[in-house]
Order: sequence, then C-alpha cells, then structure tokens
Amino acid sequence: METVILFAPLVGALIAGFGWRLIGEKGAQFVTTGLLFLACALSWVTFLGLDASTVKHIHILDYIQSGSLSTEWSIRLDRLTAIMLIVVTSVSALVHLYSFGYMAHDDNWGHHEHYKARFFAYLSFFTFAMLMLVTSDNLVQMFFGWEGVGVASYLLIGFYYKKPSANAAAIKAFVVNRVGDFGFALGIFGLFYLTDSISFDVIFAAAPELAETELHFLWTEWNAANLLAFLLFVGAMGKSAQLFLHTWLPDAMEGPTPVSALIHAATMVTAGVFLVCRMSPLMEYAPEAMGFVTFLGATTAFVAATIGLVQNDIKRVIAYSTMSQLGYMFVAAGVGVYSVAMFHLFTHAFFKAMLFLGAGSVIHGMHHEQDMRNYGGLRKKLPYTFWAMLLGTLAITGVGIPLTHIGFAGFLSKDAVIESAWAGTQGGYAFWMLVVAALFTSFYSWRLMFLTFWGKPRGDKHTHEHAHESPMVMLVPLGVLALGAVFSGMIWYNSFFGDHHSVNKFFGIPDHHVEASEGHGEAHDDHAAADAHDDHAADHGEIHAMAPQGAIFMHPDNHVMDEAHHAPTWVKVSPFIAMILGLLVAIWFYIVNPEMPKKLAEIQRPLYLFLLNKWYFDEIYDFIFVRPAQAIGRFLWKRGDGNVIDGSINGVAMGIIPFFTRLAGRAQSGYIFTYAFAMVIGIAVLITWMTLTGGAE
Repeated sequence: METVILFAPLVGALIAGFGWRLIGEKGAQFVTTGLLFLACALSWVTFLGLDASTVKHIHILDYIQSGSLSTEWSIRLDRLTAIMLIVVTSVSALVHLYSFGYMAHDDNWGHHEHYKARFFAYLSFFTFAMLMLVTSDNLVQMFFGWEGVGVASYLLIGFYYKKPSANAAAIKAFVVNRVGDFGFALGIFGLFYLTDSISFDVIFAAAPELAETELHFLWTEWNAANLLAFLLFVGAMGKSAQLFLHTWLPDAMEGPTPVSALIHAATMVTAGVFLVCRMSPLMEYAPEAMGFVTFLGATTAFVAATIGLVQNDIKRVIAYSTMSQLGYMFVAAGVGVYSVAMFHLFTHAFFKAMLFLGAGSVIHGMHHEQDMRNYGGLRKKLPYTFWAMLLGTLAITGVGIPLTHIGFAGFLSKDAVIESAWAGTQGGYAFWMLVVAALFTSFYSWRLMFLTFWGKPRGDKHTHEHAHESPMVMLVPLGVLALGAVFSGMIWYNSFFGDHHSVNKFFGIPDHHVEASEGHGEAHDDHAAADAHDDHAADHGEIHAMAPQGAIFMHPDNHVMDEAHHAPTWVKVSPFIAMILGLLVAIWFYIVNPEMPKKLAEIQRPLYLFLLNKWYFDEIYDFIFVRPAQAIGRFLWKRGDGNVIDGSINGVAMGIIPFFTRLAGRAQSGYIFTYAFAMVIGIAVLITWMTLTGGAE
C-alpha cells in the first residue's frame, strides 16, 4: 500500500508528460487526478489504521554503494510520515481536481497550444518528490526528494515561461533555495563524517555522543550537535522561507494559483518543518541551535505579518501569511514541542489551501484581476467562494471559545503554539512576537475579506458586471477543505497537544518517565522517548545503543508541553484578544471609515513605503549580492575574456606568428650557398654538442 501511495503520482506524471499524445489532454488530466485520489484514499487508510508504536521500513532498492556508505531507498512509515502523507496527497488531489476548472481556459496560452497535460504532469511530479522526501529513511534519500521539489517548483513557478516575470521568479526560487540546500548538504556531510552513516536510526542513536563531540569547522571548534543542527536548519530556512532566505516566496505567486496552493499548503514550504521534527533526536541535544530556530521563527512570523498588512495583491497577502505561519511552526519546534509544530502544519494545510483556492476562484471570476483595490461587493456575485473564504479566515485568525477546545482549526493549533512559546521562553521574545503577529494576521485577513467581498464595486465596471461564480469542479475542493478548516483542530487536539498519554500514544512514544516525574507533576510522561537504560546512559554521557522509540523525541528534561498546559489564563486568552483587536481595527478601517487607511498611509508615509517594499530585502540583496556579482562578471568578461584571453590569442595570431613567419621567409632565399652554409653551421653545432656531452660522461 505504501509503495502505491509513493509511486502513483510518479506514474501519473510519466503518463501525462510523455503519453498525452496517445490519451489526449483530457486523458492526461483524468489519469493524474485519478491516481492522486487513489494515493489520497490509501494515505487516509494508512493514517487511521497505523499502529503508532511500530516503525515500518519497506525496502525498495539499493542505489549507492561506496566504501562504508551504503544507501538504500526505503520507505520509513511512522506517525510523522503518516501525517505528511495525508497532508500532501489530500491537498494535491484537491488541487488536481480544482485545476480542471481553473486551467480550462488560460489567457496565457493560445487556442492551439497544449499546456494542460504538462501542467498536470508537473503537479504530479511535485507530489511524488514531496512524498519521496517525507517517506525517506535516510538523509541522502531525503536530499533527493528535497532537490526534486526544488526542480518541480522551478517548473511550476515558471510555467508561464513567456512572461519575463515568471522566469525571473522561477530562477529566484531556485537560486535562493540553493543557498539553503548547501547548508543542508554540509549537515549531511558532517553527520556522515561523525557517525559513518546517513541512516536516521544510526544518527538518532549517536545524538547523545554528538552532543559531547567537538568539530573543527571554519578555523574554530564547535559543538557537533549544535553545528550540525544549525546546518540542517539552514536547509529548512530556504525551503520554508524563513527570514533572510524568504524572498523567493512572494515572487512564487507568478505561477498559476493551484501551484500556489500546493506550494504553500502541502509541499515545499512544509519540508523544512518536517525536517526539524524528523531530526528531533538530534535537535534535542542542540539547545543553542534550537534557540536560534525559536528566535528566527518568531522574527519571521512578525516581519511577514507586518508586510502582509499593506499588500494589495490578493495572492501576495496569503503568501506572506504562509511565511508568518511557518514562523509559528518553527517556534513550536524550537522550544521542543514538535507535536505542536506538526499540529499547526496539519491544520494550516487545510485552511491555507482553501484560502489560496478561494483566491483563485475570485481571480477566475474577476477575469484574472488580482488587485484587491479593484474588488469590492463580491459577496452576491461569488456566494460559495465567499463562504469558503470566510471559513478559512475564521480558521487562520483563530476564532473559537476561549479556554475551551471548541473552535476553528487555527484557534486550537495557533493557541497551542503560543502557549508553548510562553512556556519555552518564560514569556520572552518569541511569545510576544507571536501574539503581535496574531493581531496583525487578524487585521490583514479581515482586510482581505472586507476589500474583496464588502463595500462598493471598485475598478473596471465591465469586469464587475461579468463577475461569476466558479464551476462546481472548483467549488467542491473548497467545500472539502472547509471541513478540515472547521473540524481538524477539534478532532485531533488531544493527539497533538492534549493529555500526555494521548500524545505519547499517538506518536508511539513509550510511557517510561511516569515514575520519575513525582517532583514535576506529570511532565516526564509527556516527553518519554527512550527506554530507562537509555535515559541512564544519557545522564552519564554514554553512547546510546539504540535510537529512541517513537516518531518524535522529547528529552526527559524537556517539560515545555507540561508547562504550556499550566500557563496562566491571560496567556491562553492573549491570542483571542489579539484576534478581536485585529478584527475591530479592520472593521473600523474598511467598513466604518474606508478613508482612514489612505489618511494613515499619508501620515506615516515612510513606514507605509517600508512595509509596502517588504522591508527592502530585495533592494538590499540587490546592492550587496547582485550588483557586485554583475560587476565582477562584467570585469571578467571585458578585461579577463576580452582583453586577456582574446587579446593574447589575437596577439599571438596577428603579431608574434607573422613576425617569425617573416623571419623564416627571409631564410628561404633560393641560393644554394645559403642552404649549404646553414648545413655547415648545423653540422658544427651537432659535433660541438656531441663532443661536449661525450666529454662530460
């Protein structure tokens, strides 16, 4: 079953990509979509029927054998993999179905141009690469999937290759991700150097030893666990668009909207969060590295939320929302509550996919107009899309009943992240950044809704008159995702963040720390991951004989989840209060007094431009990296290639060779005595040389 889940999208991609002339474009669409729904159904069967206490290793083939490096392609099936399987296949299947309607008539292609089969093949290949990544049983296999999603994102972001902006966005995504991937590759090299293996089980077992190992890197000594965890996180920064390596994400909106939904909800950006959670046995022994993860995640959540406040492109607002929510996930992982990071990843996939597909429905109905300033009053024109996006907005802003477990998906998972951040940082920087980001998220999410669906129609009158609801093939995926946005948090809350026994059972973590937790309530039960012998060995710096059990690992000294459960009431209600404040300000700005945003932008012009230009990251990178690189390229081209290389060749060809040619030409006089004289000179030189060398011997 697991093999079918993995390879069904690849088979669909190959058939659609190379066989569409035989089965037609419609046939290619049906084959790829049908195989994705098959993979989706089997993923849910696997997820619901999985015995979390066992980890399955399903061997497929051997593909690298070199010295002590023995790499096999195997499927690792545990709870973490099962969660990612349903996220990836569910969203991808619905995106495939949605694309039937969205890509039916694309203005970027002529009537006789065939693009649909290629688009669906790329979608399926993207899905296969992500499935390869999440089912990996070693770091090399994960790296193959990691690069596969990079290639697929390049193909899909640049799908409209006739547009220069789409080509530039695709190249930008590819180049920025190469920076992160270099860090990831260094982390893999370092782990292989120290453990002589790239297998997860061997690396996890060696983590306590790595925590006590010094590694020489860049002219100084580092703690091996901290350095390698940091290098792996650099890879996650690129894929998951964390601050400094985030600039590719908003530009990725150049691809078709279904691509945006797939990238932002299920594939690509979730890979970094999955990597950190998968490597939790190593991360738990790297406190400094995880402190950096927490800091950068909180900063990313805040910065992205500030930029989202003023964006006018409907897709870019949701894109910065994704970047902000990814920051939340990394904060949860950074403070050591990996189950909550996965909880937010899980719920976010549903409501973010729905928001993107809803935005696509609006763009489709408004004839590819994406500027929200040209929307307004679309509630009656697009009623189903409106209700779907309203549910998505209620989910992302965190609407629910405070101090209960009743609410939309984002209410439960986002509050769990914020409570964990409070516990993990003692109410410090990360907690306050996330609360402020929650306020901003509420504001820009409701701003999007009010500008799009309320008020009077703005922009082109003809476009508004002909605005229409999307076909049913696009609305059905919205309805399915709406169920996830409403119920996924409430259904799985206990499994991800509920009582300790439920979380341990869900992730297959043994309950071995109950007896040792007398002085700390029930905390130890929450974080059990290795047997009692392993705990004793860790305390004395001995090497673990076995990898910790369970899909995630939380060190026995990690009590953050327990402390989060006992957070003060004001901490638990703070995200709800932030959500209400953001909603009230949005109502004031866009319903009560629509002139207020314009006045505020004029009064605070420098701040407005600073946020509108995305903190000038692109301009700074252009100044620091792009222009110097262009200058060096110009210098090497004109001076190096032009003057030195071409000049040398031209000088030899046009100067030196003609000079010796003329010199040799003078010797060709045609007189016999000249040649005889040359022969005599030659014989004299030869006899002299032989005499001298013979005498030397």
